Amino acid sequence: MSILIAPSILSADFAKLAEEVKLVEKAGADWIHVDVMDGHFVPNITIGPAVVKSLKRHTSLPLDVHLMITDPLKYAEPFVKAGAWGITFHVEAVKDPSAVIAEIKRLGAKPGLSIKPKTPASSVIPFLKDINVVLVMTVEPGFGGQAFMADMLPKIKELSSVIKSNKYDCRIEVDGGIDAKTGQLTASAGARVLVAGNSIFGAPNPAAMVKTLKKITA
Repeated sequence: MSILIAPSILSADFAKLAEEVKLVEKAGADWIHVDVMDGHFVPNITIGPAVVKSLKRHTSLPLDVHLMITDPLKYAEPFVKAGAWGITFHVEAVKDPSAVIAEIKRLGAKPGLSIKPKTPASSVIPFLKDINVVLVMTVEPGFGGQAFMADMLPKIKELSSVIKSNKYDCRIEVDGGIDAKTGQLTASAGARVLVAGNSIFGAPNPAAMVKTLKKITA
């Protein structure tokens, strides 16, 4: 699998969101990563389905929606109806991940599972056969601009080994402190989707940064 770049709009200028998304799309981005926070599961509040619906009108890229919320089962349908291509939720947020995965599939979207830094890889391994992506948080979820946690690399390697040995159709996605250097480290460990927010939208030339990240190889 090639390395995919998913700019995170969490670090974009929300006053000109459509313009910023079009810029990274033209530069070669593969997905648009949408961080949804409820102020309960994580200590921050971001956006809802209305923003996803608006974004859908301005980009042809898949909208990779990351639900950092307490009740993903309740909100999966509104986000899919708004235009989400994929819905990733946290294994820590639910008692029955299989039920949420099944609902996301029923709605016609790609299911994904995410884990916080302190959550072991073993918590998602039973579900890898049923999901499109497994998102390894390389910072504590809640805010952009945090430093990359290098001690997450063994977790990425562990998940990559399980996926390869079982030939699962599941990509490892990483989110948190991703730039050219840390992106290469995670890709070498087995990551196939790099979520980058501050390093892209905080750069003097976001388009150039997308192109730099696109050169990363596994």
